[in-house]
Amino acid sequence: MNGDLLPIGSDRIALLETFIRIVDSGSLSAAAAQLGSTQPTISRRLQQLERLLGVRLLQRSTHRMKLTEDGARCYERAKDLLDGWQMLESDVRGADDQPSGHLRVVAPHAFGQQQLIGPLADYLRRYPRMTVEWLLHDRMPDFIAEGIDCAIRVGEIGDPSVIALRLAEVPRIAVAAPALLAGRPVPSHPSELAELPWLALRTFYRDEVTLTHAGTGEIARFPIRPRLSTDGLQAVRNAAIEGLGAAIGSHWAMVEDLAAGRLLHLAPDWQAAALPVNLVYPPARFQPARLRRFIEVMRRAVPVAFGTVQAP
Repeated sequence: MNGDLLPIGSDRIALLETFIRIVDSGSLSAAAAQLGSTQPTISRRLQQLERLLGVRLLQRSTHRMKLTEDGARCYERAKDLLDGWQMLESDVRGADDQPSGHLRVVAPHAFGQQQLIGPLADYLRRYPRMTVEWLLHDRMPDFIAEGIDCAIRVGEIGDPSVIALRLAEVPRIAVAAPALLAGRPVPSHPSELAELPWLALRTFYRDEVTLTHAGTGEIARFPIRPRLSTDGLQAVRNAAIEGLGAAIGSHWAMVEDLAAGRLLHLAPDWQAAALPVNLVYPPARFQPARLRRFIEVMRRAVPVAFGTVQAP
């Protein structure tokens, strides 16, 4: 028998999982990429499931693929069956069982390369039978089509169709290079900051800066005309170090530059609104152990990584 084919009756659950991934991702090639397989293997598994059930599940042509009536019925029943199977496994193995398998996570570029690597390492050390695909981009993924288990997002979550767990809140401060001040005293009030050249982090502020006094709660706003606008935190940080303008950035990203004197903390009694860090995932009747354990580790480790308290 071809090694790519699963013996009939030995692992029908795996065939159903492959079928669901094909439908959710929209193509055989996308399903193969998500499952770490090849398109011919995925195609053969689909054909094997169709032979096993005695029906055609998908109508395929060169440019499109759609479910047959039998396929649509099979898809819904297969999802229910797999949910039940996962719950059965969890109940039988117990809460202390070590999860195994593969987790696909989307993380933001800046945080995903630095602050979140420590929490990720905690997860992998704690659960050595797990592997993780750590995808770095700043957009909200299509969880089903892309086969993503969860995403870590910075900023407020406006999508009501997903579940968002607040992990931490990251303080933000105003900074500038000493050269930008040209020997003048460090500004202590937002009114002095308005006179400086500015850099914009377009994801969070573009043409206006809002600061809040840490003690009184007073709010100050002023417009800016950025010399440089970007969507990258490290680009803003490096441009600020070069003296191109003042900027608002996450405290954790600036702390070493502040200690070394490359940057100065402007109006230190004032802060920009803290950025929420959320773990986001699609709702489901049952969450697999690999995701539940990941959520548990992130809720403990992320606040420590950012030097902040755990969010409620």
